[in-house]
Amino acid sequence: MDIHGTSDPDRGRLLDCVSINIYIKIYSMTIRTSPRSFLPLRTNWFHILLSLSGREQHGYGIMQEVLERTEGKVRLWPATLYGTIRRLISEGLIEESDQRPAPEDDDERRRYYRLTNEGQEVLDGECRRLEKLVQIIHTKRAATETGTH
Repeated sequence: MDIHGTSDPDRGRLLDCVSINIYIKIYSMTIRTSPRSFLPLRTNWFHILLSLSGREQHGYGIMQEVLERTEGKVRLWPATLYGTIRRLISEGLIEESDQRPAPEDDDERRRYYRLTNEGQEVLDGECRRLEKLVQIIHTKRAATETGTH
């Protein structure tokens, strides 16, 4: 009999692995103290957070907005979209909303999502990071055009 109360060594090892994974998850949740720890954002994370900036959205609405905003260059397929949504929820960047549109404007199967305060901070941080990169590009272009390097 092992510390888990089982005589099956494979089951004991499995329980040890599960315990370790739980500890790692708890540790990683407590160690992340700054929105900057998420940066740079993955492309699909950025587009989902941006879609939720300023308003709640359902998954299909997010998918359509990203497709339109990127002129078809970024397509969030359902598996990617909903997998990413689950991850953003587990990281505390978005949450499911209990607010619903009027029944005549809604489909009861839809789930609506919104940014959390931390999600907004992360999005703001990524926007500042991207703005700095654009400034660097402009500076480099100006230097190239004037012949100074």
